[in-house]
Amino acid sequence: MSTHPAPRDSWFSGLLSAVTTFALLVVLAAAVALAVVPKVLDGAALTVLTGSMVPTYDPGDVVVVRGVKDAAAEVQIGDVVTFQPVSDDPTLITHRVVEKVFTADGTMFVTRGDANSADDAPLVPAQVKAEVVYHVPWVGHVSLYLGQQRGLLVVGVAVALFLYAAFMVLRPERRRSAVAADAPDTDAPADDPLPAEASR
Repeated sequence: MSTHPAPRDSWFSGLLSAVTTFALLVVLAAAVALAVVPKVLDGAALTVLTGSMVPTYDPGDVVVVRGVKDAAAEVQIGDVVTFQPVSDDPTLITHRVVEKVFTADGTMFVTRGDANSADDAPLVPAQVKAEVVYHVPWVGHVSLYLGQQRGLLVVGVAVALFLYAAFMVLRPERRRSAVAADAPDTDAPADDPLPAEASR
């Protein structure tokens, strides 16, 4: 006798599977965007700590930047750049370029946060270290919490996806369904027997 899962159980199982898969893929995409892509771009993922770039970037957002080798040629007005306000100081600020000035001493950049009313001090090209490529909202809080363990997140999500895929393939319900599909249906009515000949 073949059996079939109840419609409600099947619907719930399908919904749970879809939600779990979607959540894992979102986490994996975020991990790749914040850990893998920056390395490919020779850049970094930086967490926004202040509101100077609101509404473009909020505190807690993460900006992914690519390294700039020749700021004078690569950076234009309107670009959002990450720079050292003091040369050779590790402190970094990310603001928008609002003016590019050509002087006898070379190119100078004027930057300003989108939420600020005053310009920053002019920058020389050597102070401009990177240009923002894209940002990921809100995940900076998680990034700050993880600290130097962000790389483990990528590995952890990859392992979770592998285990989830293995579970979906090997789960008992799937095996039972496959067996039921191959087995003959014993509930089908048997063919009527031929009438026996009357004995003479």
